Amino acid sequence: MGTIASSGSTIVTAKTGRFRRRLAMGVIGLVLLLVGGIVGVGVLLTSGGDDPTEAVAIPDAELPDLGDASPVLASLATDAPAPDPTVLSSQLTPLLTSAGLGTGVSAEVVDVASGDVLLDLDANDPAVPASTAKLLTAAAALITLDPADTLTTTVVAGGTPGEVVLVGGGDPTLSRTSPSQTYPGAATVADLATQVVAALPAGTPVTRIVVDNSLFSGSLTAPGWGTGDAPSTYAAPVTATAVDGARVSPGSQARSGQPGIDAGSALADALGAPGAAVVLGDAPAGAKTLASVESAPVGRLVEQMLSQSDNMLAEALARQVALASDLPASFEGGAEAITRALADAGIDVTGVTLADGSGLSRDDRVPAGVLTELVAGAADGSLDGASSLLSGLPVAGYDGTLFDRGNAGAAPGTVRAKTGTLLGVHALAGTVVTTDGRLLAFAVVADGSGNEAAAESALDEVAAALAGCGCR
Repeated sequence: MGTIASSGSTIVTAKTGRFRRRLAMGVIGLVLLLVGGIVGVGVLLTSGGDDPTEAVAIPDAELPDLGDASPVLASLATDAPAPDPTVLSSQLTPLLTSAGLGTGVSAEVVDVASGDVLLDLDANDPAVPASTAKLLTAAAALITLDPADTLTTTVVAGGTPGEVVLVGGGDPTLSRTSPSQTYPGAATVADLATQVVAALPAGTPVTRIVVDNSLFSGSLTAPGWGTGDAPSTYAAPVTATAVDGARVSPGSQARSGQPGIDAGSALADALGAPGAAVVLGDAPAGAKTLASVESAPVGRLVEQMLSQSDNMLAEALARQVALASDLPASFEGGAEAITRALADAGIDVTGVTLADGSGLSRDDRVPAGVLTELVAGAADGSLDGASSLLSGLPVAGYDGTLFDRGNAGAAPGTVRAKTGTLLGVHALAGTVVTTDGRLLAFAVVADGSGNEAAAESALDEVAAALAGCGCR
Protein backbone atom coordinates (compact mmCIF):
# COMPACT_ATOMS: atom_id res chain seq x y z
CA MET A 1 0.00 0.00 0.00
CA GLY A 2 1.50 3.36 -1.01
CA THR A 3 1.55 6.55 1.05
CA ILE A 4 1.31 10.21 0.20
CA ALA A 5 3.24 12.75 2.22
CA SER A 6 1.84 16.24 2.61
CA SER A 7 3.65 19.45 3.43
CA GLY A 8 2.59 19.05 7.04
CA SER A 9 3.03 16.12 9.41
CA THR A 10 -0.09 14.15 8.38
CA ILE A 11 0.46 11.01 6.37
CA VAL A 12 -2.50 9.05 4.98
CA THR A 13 -2.67 6.07 2.73
CA ALA A 14 -3.86 6.49 -0.78
CA LYS A 15 -6.47 3.86 -0.12
CA THR A 16 -7.76 5.83 2.87
CA GLY A 17 -7.91 9.01 0.82
CA ARG A 18 -9.92 7.30 -1.94
CA PHE A 19 -12.26 5.85 0.67
CA ARG A 20 -12.91 9.26 2.20
CA ARG A 21 -13.58 10.81 -1.22
CA ARG A 22 -16.04 8.00 -2.05
CA LEU A 23 -17.71 8.40 1.33
CA ALA A 24 -18.08 12.14 0.76
CA MET A 25 -19.59 11.59 -2.69
CA GLY A 26 -22.00 9.03 -1.19
CA VAL A 27 -23.15 11.43 1.50
CA ILE A 28 -23.71 14.18 -1.08
CA GLY A 29 -25.73 11.77 -3.21
CA LEU A 30 -27.86 10.74 -0.28
CA VAL A 31 -28.57 14.34 0.63
CA LEU A 32 -29.62 15.07 -2.97
CA LEU A 33 -31.95 12.06 -2.95
CA LEU A 34 -33.54 13.18 0.30
CA VAL A 35 -33.99 16.73 -0.93
CA GLY A 36 -35.46 15.47 -4.17
CA GLY A 37 -37.85 13.22 -2.30
CA ILE A 38 -39.02 16.06 -0.09
CA VAL A 39 -39.56 18.29 -3.10
CA GLY A 40 -41.44 15.49 -4.85
CA VAL A 41 -43.69 14.93 -1.90
CA GLY A 42 -44.31 18.64 -1.64
CA VAL A 43 -45.35 18.74 -5.31
CA LEU A 44 -47.70 15.80 -4.85
CA LEU A 45 -49.30 17.41 -1.83
CA THR A 46 -49.64 20.92 -3.27
CA SER A 47 -50.04 20.49 -7.02
CA GLY A 48 -53.53 19.94 -8.37
CA GLY A 49 -52.39 20.16 -11.97
CA ASP A 50 -50.21 22.56 -13.84
CA ASP A 51 -50.41 25.20 -11.09
CA PRO A 52 -47.91 24.20 -8.37
CA THR A 53 -49.46 26.70 -5.92
CA GLU A 54 -52.90 25.07 -6.02
CA ALA A 55 -53.54 23.00 -2.84
CA VAL A 56 -55.15 19.58 -2.97
CA ALA A 57 -57.66 18.63 -0.30
CA ILE A 58 -56.85 15.32 1.46
CA PRO A 59 -59.89 13.61 2.96
CA ASP A 60 -59.81 12.71 6.69
CA ALA A 61 -58.58 9.21 7.38
CA GLU A 62 -61.28 6.79 8.54
CA LEU A 63 -60.47 3.81 10.75
CA PRO A 64 -62.38 0.58 10.07
CA ASP A 65 -64.99 -0.52 12.57
CA LEU A 66 -63.31 -3.37 14.46
CA GLY A 67 -66.24 -4.19 16.72
CA ASP A 68 -65.99 -5.28 20.33
CA ALA A 69 -62.79 -7.00 21.43
CA SER A 70 -63.04 -10.63 22.44
CA PRO A 71 -61.05 -11.76 25.50
CA VAL A 72 -58.11 -14.05 24.83
CA LEU A 73 -58.75 -15.93 28.06
CA ALA A 74 -62.49 -16.01 28.51
CA SER A 75 -63.95 -16.55 31.98
CA LEU A 76 -65.98 -19.63 32.76
CA ALA A 77 -69.60 -19.53 31.69
CA THR A 78 -71.88 -18.58 34.56
CA ASP A 79 -74.56 -20.96 33.35
CA ALA A 80 -72.36 -24.09 33.17
CA PRO A 81 -74.34 -27.02 34.58
CA ALA A 82 -73.45 -28.09 38.11
CA PRO A 83 -72.81 -31.75 38.88
CA ASP A 84 -75.52 -33.70 40.64
CA PRO A 85 -74.25 -34.57 44.15
CA THR A 86 -75.70 -38.07 44.02
CA VAL A 87 -74.11 -38.89 40.68
CA LEU A 88 -70.77 -37.32 41.66
CA SER A 89 -70.71 -39.25 44.92
CA SER A 90 -71.46 -42.53 43.17
CA GLN A 91 -68.49 -42.00 40.84
CA LEU A 92 -65.99 -40.79 43.46
CA THR A 93 -66.77 -43.05 46.41
CA PRO A 94 -65.18 -46.18 44.87
CA LEU A 95 -62.03 -44.17 44.14
CA LEU A 96 -61.88 -42.66 47.63
CA THR A 97 -62.21 -46.07 49.24
CA SER A 98 -59.61 -47.74 47.04
CA ALA A 99 -56.76 -49.69 48.61
CA GLY A 100 -54.23 -47.15 47.36
CA LEU A 101 -55.53 -44.48 49.76
CA GLY A 102 -55.72 -46.82 52.71
CA THR A 103 -57.68 -45.95 55.82
CA GLY A 104 -58.47 -42.57 57.29
CA VAL A 105 -59.59 -40.89 54.08
CA SER A 106 -61.45 -37.58 54.35
CA ALA A 107 -62.64 -35.52 51.40
CA GLU A 108 -64.89 -32.71 50.28
CA VAL A 109 -65.99 -31.29 46.92
CA VAL A 110 -67.62 -27.85 46.73
CA ASP A 111 -69.24 -26.05 43.82
CA VAL A 112 -67.48 -22.67 43.81
CA ALA A 113 -70.26 -20.66 42.14
CA SER A 114 -73.06 -21.79 44.45
CA GLY A 115 -71.12 -22.83 47.52
CA ASP A 116 -73.00 -26.13 47.58
CA VAL A 117 -71.21 -29.14 49.06
CA LEU A 118 -71.33 -31.88 46.45
CA LEU A 119 -69.47 -34.53 48.47
CA ASP A 120 -68.63 -34.81 52.15
CA LEU A 121 -66.59 -37.74 53.40
CA ASP A 122 -65.69 -36.98 57.03
CA ALA A 123 -64.69 -33.50 55.89
CA ASN A 124 -64.85 -32.09 59.43
CA ASP A 125 -62.47 -34.67 60.89
CA PRO A 126 -59.03 -33.23 61.71
CA ALA A 127 -56.35 -35.00 59.68
CA VAL A 128 -52.60 -34.73 59.22
CA PRO A 129 -52.48 -32.34 56.24
CA ALA A 130 -48.81 -32.64 55.25
CA SER A 131 -47.93 -29.82 52.83
CA THR A 132 -51.56 -28.90 52.11
CA ALA A 133 -51.13 -26.95 55.38
CA LYS A 134 -49.24 -24.45 53.24
CA LEU A 135 -52.64 -23.32 51.94
CA LEU A 136 -53.37 -21.97 55.42
CA THR A 137 -50.02 -20.18 55.58
CA ALA A 138 -50.52 -18.74 52.10
CA ALA A 139 -54.01 -17.45 52.86
CA ALA A 140 -52.94 -15.94 56.19
CA ALA A 141 -49.95 -14.21 54.59
CA LEU A 142 -52.04 -12.73 51.78
CA ILE A 143 -54.81 -11.40 54.03
CA THR A 144 -52.48 -10.17 56.81
CA LEU A 145 -49.65 -8.68 54.77
CA ASP A 146 -49.79 -6.46 51.71
CA PRO A 147 -49.03 -8.78 48.74
CA ALA A 148 -46.82 -5.98 47.38
CA ASP A 149 -44.70 -5.87 50.55
CA THR A 150 -41.10 -7.07 50.44
CA LEU A 151 -38.70 -8.52 53.02
CA THR A 152 -35.63 -6.41 53.73
CA THR A 153 -32.11 -7.69 54.38
CA THR A 154 -29.60 -5.10 55.62
CA VAL A 155 -25.93 -4.71 56.42
CA VAL A 156 -24.95 -2.29 59.18
CA ALA A 157 -21.66 -1.11 60.60
CA GLY A 158 -20.18 -3.25 63.35
CA GLY A 159 -18.82 -2.19 66.69
CA THR A 160 -15.17 -2.23 65.60
CA PRO A 161 -13.30 -1.15 62.45
CA GLY A 162 -13.44 -3.76 59.72
CA GLU A 163 -16.60 -5.36 61.16
CA VAL A 164 -19.98 -5.38 59.41
CA VAL A 165 -23.24 -6.99 60.51
CA LEU A 166 -25.59 -8.89 58.20
CA VAL A 167 -29.07 -8.41 59.67
CA GLY A 168 -31.60 -11.01 58.58
CA GLY A 169 -35.06 -9.82 57.65
CA GLY A 170 -36.51 -13.29 57.26
CA ASP A 171 -35.89 -13.60 53.52
CA PRO A 172 -34.56 -17.10 52.75
CA THR A 173 -34.50 -16.36 49.00
CA LEU A 174 -31.46 -14.04 49.21
CA SER A 175 -29.23 -15.33 46.43
CA ARG A 176 -25.52 -16.01 46.07
CA THR A 177 -25.90 -15.81 42.28
CA SER A 178 -27.33 -13.12 40.04
CA PRO A 179 -29.97 -14.01 39.07
CA SER A 180 -31.04 -16.63 41.58
CA GLN A 181 -31.10 -20.20 40.32
CA THR A 182 -34.20 -21.02 42.37
CA TYR A 183 -36.20 -17.87 43.14
CA PRO A 184 -36.92 -15.46 40.26
CA GLY A 185 -36.75 -11.86 41.38
CA ALA A 186 -34.69 -12.61 44.50
CA ALA A 187 -32.34 -10.05 46.03
CA THR A 188 -28.63 -10.84 45.72
CA VAL A 189 -25.66 -10.89 48.05
CA ALA A 190 -23.66 -9.20 45.29
CA ASP A 191 -25.94 -6.17 45.47
CA LEU A 192 -25.41 -5.96 49.23
CA ALA A 193 -21.65 -6.19 48.79
CA THR A 194 -21.55 -3.45 46.17
CA GLN A 195 -23.41 -1.10 48.49
CA VAL A 196 -21.20 -1.97 51.45
CA VAL A 197 -18.01 -1.23 49.53
CA ALA A 198 -19.43 2.11 48.41
CA ALA A 199 -20.48 3.03 51.95
CA LEU A 200 -17.22 2.15 53.69
CA PRO A 201 -14.23 4.53 53.61
CA ALA A 202 -12.10 3.76 50.57
CA GLY A 203 -9.69 0.90 51.14
CA THR A 204 -11.31 -0.28 54.39
CA PRO A 205 -10.81 -4.06 54.66
CA VAL A 206 -13.64 -6.21 56.05
CA THR A 207 -12.13 -8.63 58.55
CA ARG A 208 -15.18 -9.79 60.51
CA ILE A 209 -18.83 -10.43 59.63
CA VAL A 210 -21.47 -10.79 62.33
CA VAL A 211 -24.78 -12.45 61.35
CA ASP A 212 -27.79 -11.15 63.30
CA ASN A 213 -30.68 -13.67 63.41
CA SER A 214 -32.53 -11.92 66.24
CA LEU A 215 -35.69 -11.24 64.20
CA PHE A 216 -36.75 -14.86 64.75
CA SER A 217 -37.06 -16.47 68.17
CA GLY A 218 -37.64 -19.87 69.71
CA SER A 219 -36.59 -23.30 68.53
CA LEU A 220 -34.92 -23.76 65.16
CA THR A 221 -37.07 -26.83 64.44
CA ALA A 222 -40.74 -27.48 65.14
CA PRO A 223 -42.46 -30.00 67.39
CA GLY A 224 -43.36 -32.98 65.23
CA TRP A 225 -40.34 -32.67 62.93
CA GLY A 226 -38.24 -35.80 62.66
CA THR A 227 -34.61 -35.92 63.68
CA GLY A 228 -33.59 -36.19 60.03
CA ASP A 229 -35.76 -33.33 58.77
CA ALA A 230 -33.30 -30.48 59.38
CA PRO A 231 -31.02 -30.48 57.56
CA SER A 232 -32.30 -32.60 54.71
CA THR A 233 -33.16 -32.09 51.06
CA TYR A 234 -36.38 -30.33 52.02
CA ALA A 235 -35.76 -28.43 55.27
CA ALA A 236 -33.17 -26.73 57.44
CA PRO A 237 -33.07 -24.98 60.83
CA VAL A 238 -35.27 -21.91 60.50
CA THR A 239 -33.24 -18.71 60.91
CA ALA A 240 -33.85 -15.08 60.01
CA THR A 241 -30.83 -15.08 57.71
CA ALA A 242 -30.27 -17.59 54.92
CA VAL A 243 -29.24 -17.78 51.29
CA ASP A 244 -30.74 -19.78 48.43
CA GLY A 245 -33.48 -21.24 50.62
CA ALA A 246 -30.86 -22.47 53.12
CA ARG A 247 -29.28 -24.68 50.45
CA VAL A 248 -25.64 -25.66 50.84
CA SER A 249 -24.95 -24.18 47.40
CA PRO A 250 -26.97 -22.43 44.67
CA GLY A 251 -29.30 -24.85 42.90
CA SER A 252 -28.47 -27.72 45.26
CA GLN A 253 -31.12 -29.97 46.78
CA ALA A 254 -29.27 -30.43 50.07
CA ARG A 255 -30.05 -27.90 52.81
CA SER A 256 -27.60 -26.56 55.36
CA GLY A 257 -27.40 -27.07 59.09
CA GLN A 258 -26.06 -23.51 59.55
CA PRO A 259 -27.99 -21.16 57.25
CA GLY A 260 -26.88 -18.00 59.04
CA ILE A 261 -23.17 -18.79 58.87
CA ASP A 262 -23.56 -19.69 55.20
CA ALA A 263 -25.14 -16.30 54.52
CA GLY A 264 -22.28 -14.51 56.29
CA SER A 265 -19.71 -16.50 54.32
CA ALA A 266 -21.49 -15.63 51.09
CA LEU A 267 -21.25 -11.94 51.97
CA ALA A 268 -17.55 -12.33 52.79
CA ASP A 269 -16.91 -13.90 49.40
CA ALA A 270 -18.87 -11.16 47.62
CA LEU A 271 -16.84 -8.52 49.47
CA GLY A 272 -13.61 -10.13 48.33
CA ALA A 273 -12.79 -11.08 51.92
CA PRO A 274 -13.14 -14.88 52.02
CA GLY A 275 -10.82 -15.03 55.02
CA ALA A 276 -13.02 -12.80 57.18
CA ALA A 277 -14.28 -14.34 60.42
CA VAL A 278 -18.02 -15.13 60.37
CA VAL A 279 -19.88 -15.37 63.68
CA LEU A 280 -23.42 -15.12 65.01
CA GLY A 281 -24.31 -12.09 67.12
CA ASP A 282 -26.38 -8.93 67.41
CA ALA A 283 -26.05 -5.62 65.61
CA PRO A 284 -24.99 -2.65 67.75
CA ALA A 285 -27.84 -0.37 68.76
CA GLY A 286 -28.26 2.51 66.35
CA ALA A 287 -25.70 1.13 63.92
CA LYS A 288 -25.34 2.93 60.58
CA THR A 289 -26.98 1.15 57.66
CA LEU A 290 -24.48 0.36 54.92
CA ALA A 291 -26.69 -1.59 52.50
CA SER A 292 -30.17 -3.02 52.05
CA VAL A 293 -31.96 -5.19 49.49
CA GLU A 294 -35.57 -6.23 48.99
CA SER A 295 -37.06 -9.63 48.26
CA ALA A 296 -39.66 -10.30 45.59
CA PRO A 297 -43.15 -9.18 46.68
CA VAL A 298 -44.99 -11.31 49.25
CA GLY A 299 -47.55 -12.32 46.63
CA ARG A 300 -44.76 -13.77 44.48
CA LEU A 301 -43.16 -15.49 47.46
CA VAL A 302 -46.50 -17.15 48.22
CA GLU A 303 -46.70 -18.42 44.64
CA GLN A 304 -43.17 -19.81 44.79
CA MET A 305 -43.83 -21.43 48.15
CA LEU A 306 -46.96 -23.21 46.90
CA SER A 307 -45.69 -24.21 43.47
CA GLN A 308 -42.49 -25.83 44.76
CA SER A 309 -43.84 -26.75 48.22
CA ASP A 310 -40.92 -24.85 49.72
CA ASN A 311 -40.82 -25.50 53.47
CA MET A 312 -38.31 -22.75 54.24
CA LEU A 313 -40.37 -20.11 52.47
CA ALA A 314 -43.48 -21.33 54.27
CA GLU A 315 -41.85 -20.99 57.68
CA ALA A 316 -40.49 -17.55 56.81
CA LEU A 317 -43.94 -16.35 55.73
CA ALA A 318 -45.54 -17.79 58.87
CA ARG A 319 -43.17 -15.70 60.97
CA GLN A 320 -43.96 -12.58 58.96
CA VAL A 321 -47.65 -13.16 59.76
CA ALA A 322 -46.70 -13.48 63.43
CA LEU A 323 -44.72 -10.22 63.38
CA ALA A 324 -47.62 -8.41 61.71
CA SER A 325 -49.89 -9.78 64.45
CA ASP A 326 -47.58 -8.64 67.28
CA LEU A 327 -46.69 -12.20 68.16
CA PRO A 328 -43.24 -13.80 68.54
CA ALA A 329 -41.64 -14.79 65.25
CA SER A 330 -41.42 -18.43 66.30
CA PHE A 331 -43.11 -21.69 65.35
CA GLU A 332 -45.66 -21.15 68.10
CA GLY A 333 -46.23 -17.50 67.21
CA GLY A 334 -46.62 -18.29 63.52
CA ALA A 335 -49.11 -21.08 64.19
CA GLU A 336 -51.22 -18.86 66.44
CA ALA A 337 -51.08 -15.94 64.01
CA ILE A 338 -52.15 -18.09 61.03
CA THR A 339 -55.11 -19.58 62.88
CA ARG A 340 -56.19 -16.19 64.22
CA ALA A 341 -55.92 -14.50 60.81
CA LEU A 342 -58.06 -17.16 59.14
CA ALA A 343 -60.69 -17.00 61.89
CA ASP A 344 -60.82 -13.20 61.60
CA ALA A 345 -61.37 -13.62 57.84
CA GLY A 346 -64.43 -15.79 58.48
CA ILE A 347 -62.86 -19.21 57.94
CA ASP A 348 -64.17 -21.91 60.27
CA VAL A 349 -60.98 -23.15 61.92
CA THR A 350 -62.67 -25.73 64.11
CA GLY A 351 -60.36 -28.73 64.34
CA VAL A 352 -57.27 -26.83 63.17
CA THR A 353 -54.10 -27.40 65.20
CA LEU A 354 -50.79 -26.16 63.83
CA ALA A 355 -47.23 -26.72 65.04
CA ASP A 356 -45.54 -25.06 62.03
CA GLY A 357 -46.29 -23.18 58.83
CA SER A 358 -45.12 -25.77 56.32
CA GLY A 359 -47.03 -28.93 57.22
CA LEU A 360 -43.82 -30.82 57.86
CA SER A 361 -44.87 -31.45 61.46
CA ARG A 362 -46.83 -34.63 62.18
CA ASP A 363 -48.56 -32.70 65.00
CA ASP A 364 -50.51 -30.56 62.51
CA ARG A 365 -54.23 -31.24 62.10
CA VAL A 366 -56.48 -29.68 59.45
CA PRO A 367 -59.94 -30.90 58.33
CA ALA A 368 -60.42 -31.34 54.58
CA GLY A 369 -63.37 -28.95 54.80
CA VAL A 370 -61.05 -26.10 55.86
CA LEU A 371 -58.87 -26.70 52.80
CA THR A 372 -61.83 -26.49 50.40
CA GLU A 373 -63.16 -23.41 52.18
CA LEU A 374 -59.83 -21.65 51.63
CA VAL A 375 -59.58 -22.64 47.98
CA ALA A 376 -63.21 -21.75 47.25
CA GLY A 377 -62.82 -18.41 49.06
CA ALA A 378 -59.79 -17.51 46.96
CA ALA A 379 -61.64 -18.58 43.80
CA ASP A 380 -64.89 -16.70 44.38
CA GLY A 381 -63.23 -13.60 45.85
CA SER A 382 -64.78 -13.87 49.29
CA LEU A 383 -61.30 -14.32 50.78
CA ASP A 384 -60.13 -10.83 49.92
CA GLY A 385 -56.63 -10.47 48.48
CA ALA A 386 -55.97 -14.21 48.26
CA SER A 387 -55.76 -14.54 44.47
CA SER A 388 -52.07 -15.50 44.61
CA LEU A 389 -53.13 -18.65 46.42
CA LEU A 390 -54.74 -19.86 43.20
CA SER A 391 -52.01 -18.65 40.83
CA GLY A 392 -49.41 -20.43 42.93
CA LEU A 393 -51.09 -23.84 42.75
CA PRO A 394 -49.21 -26.38 40.63
CA VAL A 395 -50.90 -27.33 37.35
CA ALA A 396 -51.21 -31.06 36.82
CA GLY A 397 -48.88 -32.29 34.11
CA TYR A 398 -47.21 -28.89 33.70
CA ASP A 399 -45.36 -27.37 36.66
CA GLY A 400 -44.48 -27.37 40.31
CA THR A 401 -44.98 -30.52 42.35
CA LEU A 402 -47.56 -31.76 39.82
CA PHE A 403 -45.37 -31.41 36.73
CA ASP A 404 -45.13 -35.19 36.31
CA ARG A 405 -48.60 -36.08 37.52
CA GLY A 406 -51.99 -36.05 35.86
CA ASN A 407 -54.30 -38.45 34.11
CA ALA A 408 -54.10 -38.49 30.32
CA GLY A 409 -57.88 -38.74 30.20
CA ALA A 410 -58.33 -35.35 31.85
CA ALA A 411 -58.25 -32.14 29.81
CA PRO A 412 -54.83 -30.42 30.15
CA GLY A 413 -54.62 -27.67 32.71
CA THR A 414 -57.97 -28.37 34.37
CA VAL A 415 -56.51 -29.49 37.71
CA ARG A 416 -54.59 -27.02 39.90
CA ALA A 417 -53.79 -28.37 43.35
CA LYS A 418 -51.44 -28.37 46.33
CA THR A 419 -49.83 -31.68 47.09
CA GLY A 420 -49.10 -33.08 50.53
CA THR A 421 -46.73 -35.93 51.33
CA LEU A 422 -45.38 -37.37 54.56
CA LEU A 423 -44.68 -40.96 55.48
CA GLY A 424 -48.13 -42.58 55.41
CA VAL A 425 -49.86 -39.28 54.49
CA HIS A 426 -50.90 -38.21 51.00
CA ALA A 427 -53.16 -35.29 50.15
CA LEU A 428 -54.34 -33.14 47.27
CA ALA A 429 -56.37 -29.92 47.50
CA GLY A 430 -57.22 -27.33 44.86
CA THR A 431 -59.55 -26.57 41.98
CA VAL A 432 -60.76 -28.48 38.95
CA VAL A 433 -62.82 -27.44 35.93
CA THR A 434 -65.33 -30.11 34.95
CA THR A 435 -65.96 -31.18 31.38
CA ASP A 436 -69.05 -28.94 31.46
CA GLY A 437 -67.00 -25.90 32.51
CA ARG A 438 -67.99 -25.85 36.18
CA LEU A 439 -65.34 -24.82 38.74
CA LEU A 440 -65.08 -27.08 41.78
CA ALA A 441 -62.93 -26.87 44.90
CA PHE A 442 -61.81 -30.18 46.33
CA ALA A 443 -59.63 -31.72 49.02
CA VAL A 444 -58.66 -35.31 49.71
CA VAL A 445 -56.51 -36.22 52.71
CA ALA A 446 -55.41 -39.81 53.32
CA ASP A 447 -53.39 -39.98 56.54
CA GLY A 448 -53.45 -43.74 56.79
CA SER A 449 -52.08 -44.58 53.37
CA GLY A 450 -49.17 -46.87 52.62
CA ASN A 451 -47.43 -47.09 49.27
CA GLU A 452 -46.59 -43.62 47.96
CA ALA A 453 -46.91 -44.45 44.27
CA ALA A 454 -50.27 -46.18 44.78
CA ALA A 455 -51.59 -43.29 46.89
CA GLU A 456 -50.54 -40.62 44.39
CA SER A 457 -52.04 -42.61 41.54
CA ALA A 458 -55.32 -42.92 43.46
CA LEU A 459 -55.40 -39.18 44.16
CA ASP A 460 -54.73 -38.45 40.49
CA GLU A 461 -57.65 -40.71 39.53
CA VAL A 462 -59.94 -38.75 41.85
CA ALA A 463 -58.86 -35.45 40.28
CA ALA A 464 -59.22 -36.85 36.76
CA ALA A 465 -62.68 -38.18 37.57
CA LEU A 466 -63.73 -34.72 38.75
CA ALA A 467 -62.32 -33.12 35.59
CA GLY A 468 -64.16 -35.58 33.37
CA CYS A 469 -67.36 -35.45 35.37
CA GLY A 470 -70.58 -34.12 33.92
CA CYS A 471 -72.19 -36.04 36.76
CA ARG A 472 -75.76 -35.26 35.81
